[in-house]
Amino acid sequence: MKDKRTSAQNAQLQSQTRRHFFKQAGFGIGSLALSSLLDEKIFAQQVQQIAPKAKNIIYLFMAGAPSQLEMFDYKPKLQQYDGQDCPAEYLKGERFAFTKGVPKLLGTPFKFKSHGQSGQHISDLLPHLAKHSDDIAIIRSMYTTQFNHAPAQIFMNTGHQIVGRPSMGAWMSYGIGSENKDLPSFVVLISGDNQPDGGKSCWGSGFLPTVHQGVEFRSKGDPVLFVSNPDGVSSDMRRQTLDAIRDLNKVHEQQVLDPEINTRIAAYELAFRMQTSVPELTDIAKETAKTHEAYGTQPGQASFANNCLLARRLVERGVRFVQLYHWGWDHHGNGVSTDIVSALPRTCRLVDKPIGALLTDLKERGLLDETLVVWGGEFGRTPVNEARNGSKLLGRDHHPRAFSVWLAGAGIKGGSSYGQTDELGYNIAENPVAVHDLHATVLKIMGIDHLKLTYKFQGRDFRLTDVHGNVVNAILA
Repeated sequence: MKDKRTSAQNAQLQSQTRRHFFKQAGFGIGSLALSSLLDEKIFAQQVQQIAPKAKNIIYLFMAGAPSQLEMFDYKPKLQQYDGQDCPAEYLKGERFAFTKGVPKLLGTPFKFKSHGQSGQHISDLLPHLAKHSDDIAIIRSMYTTQFNHAPAQIFMNTGHQIVGRPSMGAWMSYGIGSENKDLPSFVVLISGDNQPDGGKSCWGSGFLPTVHQGVEFRSKGDPVLFVSNPDGVSSDMRRQTLDAIRDLNKVHEQQVLDPEINTRIAAYELAFRMQTSVPELTDIAKETAKTHEAYGTQPGQASFANNCLLARRLVERGVRFVQLYHWGWDHHGNGVSTDIVSALPRTCRLVDKPIGALLTDLKERGLLDETLVVWGGEFGRTPVNEARNGSKLLGRDHHPRAFSVWLAGAGIKGGSSYGQTDELGYNIAENPVAVHDLHATVLKIMGIDHLKLTYKFQGRDFRLTDVHGNVVNAILA
């Protein structure tokens, strides 16, 4: 029977995304997490309006919220007033996650030094990163609207605290596509004792086609689950099966005009190609002994160091957005595993050497000129000691009012700093930077005007920066 649908009816079918929204709103994204571009003409919007400074991004996300006061925000006055009651003007109307009563100010137990020609103040906890002080731009005036881990992580990654919005990596995939047809455009690597509190929504595609969501690679065992052929299934048999499924899906797509059918076809095709590309990519044992020594890598083990080396190998092959999550920065001081005196240095040692090696490696290979590296967590830590339930250990509560992030590489003015907090590190005193401002800045470095990267959903044009966002031009080269 001849299809009698009008163009308006076809458009209505394509815009009916309620089912799509509820499918994506949860934390699990199922086996279709194999995302990339089967055909950039179908999926990528190619919205670069300005000359890009960077081709790729490596985002080092420190899940749990690292303490800026122990690493990047040196406060001599806080040291001077250590142990005294927090001034009342800071506490009026304040809401903490766990701190009760009138807390005591807490100076850092660690030493700060100025490094490089830029004189960046970085603590002794990060000796390897300190060697790159002239390569990084530190923003010391970040703030967020969220002070619990899951919504803050989702907000930091998607621009909205509630699940269902596309992540930055998904927007990047949607906007400018991929440079490698055999690998996903957006890859996620996880280390630490737990998954991020925000779950897979941190790298989901939200209401964008699921072809743009992040694909989780593992540094131990099979790199990607369910990509290998089952026992008894040859490569030729798998190819024939996929061809038959593709033809059936195309017929179905012509009938119902569901955009997710193209996503499904792309996922199957990419999975087939990844059976060849991924094993070679993830075999870091082939790297030199010098490289393994620099990163502190151990092939076959799950670690942040292995993930840093793998991140370099991914951008080397044209993967657009690589995001590393390392959970373990929630140092409340309510137990020996969260004490900033002993536990925080251990966490820093796990990431400092690999990050230093990654920056050096990228620079030596000429990749830092085309790769943007971003480091940060979901919020900061308080200038007061939490002392939960009378704990004698030192720790800091959640603090959305002020924290630090740094950026390096393509498009970044190395050795620069931006913004300041007050003398106690409690509130921002100069040049506040919102989460949406950071997103707008990253997009500009990638050649995208954040106001123009949009997607129509439920009758409204959405963007990563929502109705906010100002580019932080002061840190741009």
